[in-house]
Amino acid sequence: MTDRRDLRALVDRLPVSPRFWHSPLRGTWLTSLLGAVLLAGVPLVFVTGLLSYAAYNPDLSPLNDKTPDKGLLGFYLFAWPTRPYWLYRVTQGVHVTVGVALIPVLLAKLWSVIPRFFALPPVRSVAQALERLSLLFLVGGGLFTFLTGVLNVQLDYVFPGSFYRLHFYGAWVFMSAFAAHAALRIPGTVRTLREHGGPLAYVRSTTARPASSDDLAAPDPAPPTLSRRGLAALVGGGSLLLLLTTAGQSIGGPLRRTALFAPHGGGDPGSGPNGFQINKPAALAGVTDRQTGEAWRLVVTGPRGQVRLSRADLLAMPQHTAALPIACVEGWSTENQHWRGVRLRDLAALVGYEPDGAPDVLVESLQLHGSFRRAALRHNQVRDADSLLALQVNGADLSPDHGYPARVIVPAAPGVLNTKWVARLSFGRVV
Repeated sequence: MTDRRDLRALVDRLPVSPRFWHSPLRGTWLTSLLGAVLLAGVPLVFVTGLLSYAAYNPDLSPLNDKTPDKGLLGFYLFAWPTRPYWLYRVTQGVHVTVGVALIPVLLAKLWSVIPRFFALPPVRSVAQALERLSLLFLVGGGLFTFLTGVLNVQLDYVFPGSFYRLHFYGAWVFMSAFAAHAALRIPGTVRTLREHGGPLAYVRSTTARPASSDDLAAPDPAPPTLSRRGLAALVGGGSLLLLLTTAGQSIGGPLRRTALFAPHGGGDPGSGPNGFQINKPAALAGVTDRQTGEAWRLVVTGPRGQVRLSRADLLAMPQHTAALPIACVEGWSTENQHWRGVRLRDLAALVGYEPDGAPDVLVESLQLHGSFRRAALRHNQVRDADSLLALQVNGADLSPDHGYPARVIVPAAPGVLNTKWVARLSFGRVV
């Protein structure tokens, strides 16, 4: 009998025993509450992520497609519009900001269910085996997707391979497992929330209610060191803090100074007309003054052949102004900048196309390396009256870091498609 008690005491000191977990705050109610928040937020982050992928027009050209083996996962792709001009700024800002703000909720949810990861026996039925398998993909996929997203926001590419591929496939694994898990758990979550009087009842209660049938509740709870109200404040406050230190990078205005979490949130670089955010300066891109000086020529090709234009030639053409932001995949964006230059459709007309019949275009940069040194724009982007080969911004010549002598600016396009240091425009079918 003594040996049996000793063995039980030993087992109780291991994570496989429910008595190992002593927090009085764990329970199906807490898990249901956190799950309801994730159920509202995760699909929003996933959908805006899919929209971000569509914005690159990956089905237009292999140059734009960083996941060419996606197969059926590209079923939803559509021609990305140019209107409203702020579309990508909003969708990508929501994607990054909400994703970052959900991190404390995700971590709290994992903490709330951690006893189930060690439960014995590991498999009691086929249904439970499938559920535990989905949890493996759910937890692993979720941590991987959020981690790669945060690293990308910080421009810290320590992971092997392409961010686009890793994040894209990780998101699909996570969302598939999330959908399966939600389908199994939603009825129980709704029932639990109703039985206990709603979220406010949970927050107002200072300690956990005893629940003998609750497999997450500690059978031998320790004295509480944190109330339910304190736990809600800790998780909610963490999310609010991340929201405030991230959202300003896409909202702009005075809030931009609060975006301490964002790599571009500490204030605009420099001052004057070119004093707004960049990701890659000319020096990092390998673009030198010699390449962008008097010898620079823009090469434009089409059915009538090839035209070579100096910057003076471009300035002699009809100039147009467009007020457009730059919005990048990392979630940051600028306020509207006033760009001035030659319409892309006018350049297409130089080589044989009617303005309203301008085709797709391949844009090539002086940049020596990088994923989007060459990129394709769809015909609707070329034909938009605000799509420019910009020569000036905010009344001044482009700075070298902003793409001097010429750069592309297109409404609603991701920042990487607004190619800087343009060397060649090839109008026609892009392959």
